[in-house]
Amino acid sequence: MNSKRPIEFYFEFASPYGYLASTQIDDIAARYGREVLWKPIMLGAALKLTGSRPLAEIPLKRDYFIRDIQRFARLLDVPLKLPPVMPMNSLAASRAYWWLHEKNVCTARKFARRLFRAHWGEGRDMSKPEQVAEVAAELGIDRAELIAAVQDPRIKQKLREETEKSIERGVFGSPFVIVDDEPFWGADRLDQVERWLATGGW
Repeated sequence: MNSKRPIEFYFEFASPYGYLASTQIDDIAARYGREVLWKPIMLGAALKLTGSRPLAEIPLKRDYFIRDIQRFARLLDVPLKLPPVMPMNSLAASRAYWWLHEKNVCTARKFARRLFRAHWGEGRDMSKPEQVAEVAAELGIDRAELIAAVQDPRIKQKLREETEKSIERGVFGSPFVIVDDEPFWGADRLDQVERWLATGGW
């Protein structure tokens, strides 16, 4: 039995850095016998607390942000195509994930990867439930069920609760990785995450 604690991987589907980290985190964890708990959240609440805004909405920073994510994607050799809407509204995608998570964790993770790929790898807007359902259908997930689920008050509450819990854990950005209660913010901290796993910390 694996006694090592799972790695917590918090992300926002609207975050390209969350996307880039999502292509690496499971492989890093597997090298050290760890599981990963994928936890999509809505960063709006944390942004209000920190007085921040999405990078795509901040003059000067936006230009660097676009250049940086393209460069980072080339470094990782993963596809990246800027979507027409930045930041997208990720409510439907996040609710869909938690609905699927209740049914099957593996399916939920496959959905998260596919959604990320559609939005950031293929440049498709994923703001509307119908767009999310279209991607989910590629995995054999019923469109009508998903569209109904993202309007279910219980699923809406689940996402709110997960977002509130993330703030309690100190999460304020995407991606945010917690290894044995040690927090790491940003896709550019994955090298440190790996070294922490390898050494037990410093």
